[in-house]
Amino acid sequence: MNIRLLQPAGLVASPAFSHTAIVPPGATTIYVGGQNGVDENGSVVSADIAEQSLRAVENAGVALEAAGATLGDVIAWTVLIDADADLRAAYGAIAPKLARPGAPPLVTAARVAGLAVPGALIEVSAIAALPPR
Repeated sequence: MNIRLLQPAGLVASPAFSHTAIVPPGATTIYVGGQNGVDENGSVVSADIAEQSLRAVENAGVALEAAGATLGDVIAWTVLIDADADLRAAYGAIAPKLARPGAPPLVTAARVAGLAVPGALIEVSAIAALPPR
């Protein structure tokens, strides 16, 4: 049985996100905690939201890889963006990385007053699922 992402009739249809994910019994679920646009030493990579956004998603990819998954296995993203950051620049930078074949993942996004890492403008977390083997 495969992991299913649903875009049910009666809810807004979007090419950017689905509304529901069904993970069958026996699948492996992987949770990735918040990742910022920082390098391996924890330093913010740039004051530019697009660069930070790309690095945050790349960092999520590294965490996923350690668990045997890829960005394409993500079924849900949470994206926190600093209220003063350029939302279009952030989304424009990461949208191609979040895209996947078939239905898109679930996405929860919020503008926030600030993040725990000084200078960070974005934080992403993810839930991935691997089909039962």
